[in-house]
Order: sequence, then structure tokens, then C-alpha cells
Amino acid sequence: MAELRTLSTGDAIREGLTEAARKNPDVIFMAEGVADPSSVYGTIKDIGRHIAPERMVEMPVSENALTGAAIGAALAGKRPVLSFHRVEFALLAMEQIVNNAAKAHYISNGRHRVPMVMRLVVGRGWGQGPEHSQSLEAIFAHIPGLKVVMPTYPRDAKGLIIAAVEDDNPVIVIEHRWCHYVLGQVPEGYYVEPLDGPRAVHTGKDLTIVATAYMALEAVRAAEQLEKLGVSATVFDLRVLRPLLLDRVFASVAQTGRLMTVDTGFRKFGIGAEVVSEVVANCFDRLKAAPVRLGLPEHPTPSSRGLVRGFYPDAARILREAGAELGIASDRIEGAVRELEAQRNGLPIDVPDPFFKGPF
Repeated sequence: MAELRTLSTGDAIREGLTEAARKNPDVIFMAEGVADPSSVYGTIKDIGRHIAPERMVEMPVSENALTGAAIGAALAGKRPVLSFHRVEFALLAMEQIVNNAAKAHYISNGRHRVPMVMRLVVGRGWGQGPEHSQSLEAIFAHIPGLKVVMPTYPRDAKGLIIAAVEDDNPVIVIEHRWCHYVLGQVPEGYYVEPLDGPRAVHTGKDLTIVATAYMALEAVRAAEQLEKLGVSATVFDLRVLRPLLLDRVFASVAQTGRLMTVDTGFRKFGIGAEVVSEVVANCFDRLKAAPVRLGLPEHPTPSSRGLVRGFYPDAARILREAGAELGIASDRIEGAVRELEAQRNGLPIDVPDPFFKGPF
């Protein structure tokens, strides 16, 4: 039995990448800032001590060229791991991702493979604003030929990043910056977390909540308050966005009869909308009420603390929506909301907890 240690999600990603690189000499790392002291938020720090230096490839600031070079390396038999400091930077390489990486296997009738991992980081807070705080996972999950994962917890993050490296075709790994400091128990050694769908991170019988990345943490906080009010919710961390495997969610909705989705991205045309569509198609006769969808509003991310207040769904909003869905008296819900606010103990709105190290 592998020994368990407490690691952050960021450290778990680094450990998974290190294990994968040690096991397979074809794994190479490509980024703008491979040699930078920040080491992509510490997630590739010291990997170069364990492998040949030529496997750590510093690239120029040209995301389209970097992605094309990685695709070429993958077609030639390497397993490149690209790291972009923000998801927005991948927008400069969309033609490479959508028309080359995602389609090579299909248009070659399976003769060609693109075993490439593309790591994209979602920012939040610290005034990063409209162009450095977008959560664009729905764009990538829309494309056949790509797999998309979005880890939240450390144990999943390590196993999923290893699974992504092992996959014979492109995997987009979207990491929410605020999740890098989440702590959890992680096994030592090499292990693969199958890309087999969501994981229940909290269990209950009255409401099913499906959330992505940092929103899963907010949903768990809300579920803990609901328990104090005498009702319970199952919270699923979606983890794997494509392939979207929802059998566990269907089984939960069959029990609870109620569904809420909480997106890190925009509410409209988002991952939550797809989850709701699948649940309605498969569990319509088990639903007691219309599903509830939470996500970002229809405007770009504000930069200022004043404008950002209310932009992101949080545990308080999830709690209020759940209370309305379950018929809980508003005064009881507001009491629970005050308890949530007290737990933050005056933290600024753009800091998730005292352990977070920002800004970037």
C-alpha cells in the first residue's frame, strides 16, 4: 500500500510530471519560462534535476509556433508537455490545436498519434481582469479529438496528469490557479487516475450538485452548511470534461430528484449547460424540479475588487439557490450565509484562503 502524504495540488502535479518523466524518456517539457525561477508556479520546479537537460526546452514567446513544434515532436514519437501560464495564451494557437492536434489521428485513419499534454492555467483576482482571468474550458471541450481534464484535489491532480501524459492523443489539462494550494492526501509513487468521469466529494440525498475546479470547493462549503440545516447534497467534482461520462450523476439525480450545476466559466453555453442537457435527456422522469445553473454573468471579468464582487458564484450564492430549491426558510439560509462570511475572517475578496500566494 503506497504511503500517503499531504501535498498541495500544485505539488501533486509536479510530482506526477516528475514520475512520468522518469518512467518514459520520450516525455519532454516545453514552455515560455522553463528556466524561470517561478517554474510555472512551481509545478515543473526541479524536474530538470531528474532528466537530461535537453528534455527541458525553453521556447520563444510565440504560442502558435510553440504548439506547432510540440505537435511535430508528438508526431515524431515524443510526449511533449506544454505549459502556458494562462488559458488565454492558447487562443493564439487555436488553429494548431483544433485543426492539427485534434484531427491528426482521425484524418490519418489512426496511423498518426499526437501524445501531447497542454497545461493551461485559469487566473483569478489580483486585478488580472478580462484578459487573464477567463475560464475557457467549454471551448476546448467542444472539439472532438481532444480530451479535457480539470483537476481540483491533489490526489486526482497527480493521477490525472500522469494519465494525460500516457494518453496517445492530445489532452488539455486546465488548472485553476486557486486550486494549486488545495491540500490533500496523495499516494507515493506512480499511479494513473482513469479519465472515467466525476468523483463525489460530498454525499447527500436531497440535492445533486455538479461543479468544476474551484467551484467544487465552494459547493462543498455550501453542502456543509446545508447539513446543519437538516438537508444534504451530493457534490460531484466533474474532473473530466471530455469524455463527459455522467452515469454517477444520473444515479445521484435518480435519488435526489434535483440538480444544480456550478461553472467556473460562463453560465450560457457552458459545461453546466451540457450536464443539464444530458441529465434532462436521461433522467427527466426522476426530476422533481427544473435544474439550476450557476456560472459567470454575460460580461468580461472585471479588474477591480468593487466590480468583481458578485461576479463569481460562491458558497453563499450556492447556499441561497439550494435553499430556494429545497424550500428552506430564508432566515435560516441567511444565518448560514453569515457563518460562511465569518469563516473568511475578513480576507480580501480576491484571496481564497490564508495559504494562497499571489498574485500570479
